[in-house]
Parts: sequence; C-alpha cells; structure tokens
Amino acid sequence: MKTAVTGGAGFIGSNLVKKLLNKGHVVVIIDDFSRGNEFNLHDLGIDTEIRRIDLRNYESTLKSIKGAEVVFHLAARVGSIDYLHGSKWNELEALQSNLIIDANVFRACLGNGVKKLVYASSVAVYPIENQDKAETTFSEDSLDHYNPEGGYGWSKLMGEIQLAWTEGLDIGIARIFNIYGENGALGKSSHVVTSLIRKAILYPQEKYIVWGNGQQTRDFLYVGDCVEALIKMQEKSTKEPLIINIGSDRAVKISTLAENIARISGRNMEIIYDPSKPTGPFSRTSDNRQARALLDWEPKVSLDEGLRRTYKWEERRLKVQ
Repeated sequence: MKTAVTGGAGFIGSNLVKKLLNKGHVVVIIDDFSRGNEFNLHDLGIDTEIRRIDLRNYESTLKSIKGAEVVFHLAARVGSIDYLHGSKWNELEALQSNLIIDANVFRACLGNGVKKLVYASSVAVYPIENQDKAETTFSEDSLDHYNPEGGYGWSKLMGEIQLAWTEGLDIGIARIFNIYGENGALGKSSHVVTSLIRKAILYPQEKYIVWGNGQQTRDFLYVGDCVEALIKMQEKSTKEPLIINIGSDRAVKISTLAENIARISGRNMEIIYDPSKPTGPFSRTSDNRQARALLDWEPKVSLDEGLRRTYKWEERRLKVQ
C-alpha cells in the first residue's frame, strides 16, 4: 500500500514514516524542508522517496500525492506559543498558511482518488475560554461552540469543517494534544519539553527558566504512542469523519515537568519561574474514552521513560550541531 505523509520530515511525521516503513508500507515523504529538518530523516535512518514541494501550490500538491492510496496530512505551520501567537502577524500567518495547505491537500486527495486520509487536528480547536479553568478535560463532544485558540486553532477547526463536507474517501481526524519525543524542534518553534531539556543540558551556561508560575497543566504524550494512534486511525477511518482525541489522559503541572527534567539531568539546578512570559491556556487534558473504545488504543510509555528517551536524544543532537 502506497502511503504519503505530508510534513513527513517534521517531528511527528518523521517518527510516523519510520513506523510505517517498519510495517511494510511504501512511503512517500512530502515536505518543503523549510526548517532544515533533513537531519530528522538521517537521525532515524529513514531511506524512502522524498518529494520536496510547497504545499501552498495546488498543482505541485496534486502531482506529489499522485499514486497514494493513503495520506497522513501532518504538514502545517506549527510551533511554540510565541511562534504562533506572539503577534497579530503570527496569528494571521498561521491561519492563512494552514488554510491554503489544507485546502490543497484535501482537493489533491480527491483529485487523485485517495482512499483514506488522516488529518492532524489539534486540542486548539476546543473553546479557548474553557482552557483557562483548572483541571479542564476535553472529550470529543466538548466542541459545543466555536472559539478556538488563535489563528492556528481556527485553521484546524476550518480543516475539520472542510472534511465534514468532503465525500469520496474515508477520513480520520486526530485532535492531538502536547506531543514530545525524539526529533522535536529545537529552535524558536520548540515546545515546552524540548525547550526545558535544552536549558537543562546547557545549564549553567543557560539559566533554567520556566515560563509562567509552573501551575498551568498540560497533557504530554510520547511521540511513539501518538504514531501508534495515528496508524490505528487510518485503519478505522470512515466515510463520516472519525474524530478522536490523541493525548495521555493525564494532567501534568509545568512545575512537575520542570522538576522531572532537572532530576533526569542529574544536576543541582535552580529552577526560575518567570510569570511575565506567555504561557498559553491554563489547563487542557484529553479524555481518552473514545480512543480506548474505537481504536483499542491507550498510551504505553510513561512520562518518566519518555522524558529520559527525549533527554538522551536531545543531548546527542546538541553535540553534533
């Protein structure tokens, strides 16, 4: 079965490609490599067909997907809080770029007779005001009205709406929570786990500063578990889009995360909390009941084990940069 992965050289995409290849899929990576993420493929020992294109161009997108029976659509403008929400321009860029990319990929899937599509949506589609409350848990039916998180959240919500009106292929929509693990972005678009691990590795040359007061919570899922869920979604996708939360089903305080990373580092570090820095929503945790019932899936890798794997990878990665 020929499978295309948009954003296949990125964080989740590269881990997904490796798993698909190990399962015997013929995989095509579709990526623009704008962030220099060729290293991701080399680091995971991935050797497969690569189509380097700009998904904002429809004709190129149509040609790149030709021949694929299954498409995992992960490509998007995504990144840290500041990268996505640091200014009105960042919000607009995330909205417009992702709307164009999604529309082109969806049309190209239909134009090429693709049988199955798995779309990487986000927890950001859930109403933002509900994410400012402590211990907030979201089930798939929590989207009872529309008020997503910024331009990125609106783009993902519009992607879901487009797919609800799409006919002709089986669809799975993965509402992904906070994913961490090997091949995570290390630059300005890095997420909290890789950002804190980097600071821990470079300490004391770089201070171990945590944005916010540490009381906000997140749902952290190891990338290997995320990949397993995405593959199960492809297997279970249906004509009426199958919508599933992909998270750990567990709320973790940022202070707890920072302390765990400090412990794994083996260093006696001073943890500095900076409430003046942006922190995003206060709390959002996945309700995994549908994932268990419909996918027969649940996370296998504990936070401690996942952080140790990620720390080891990032330590080695920083040495070769």
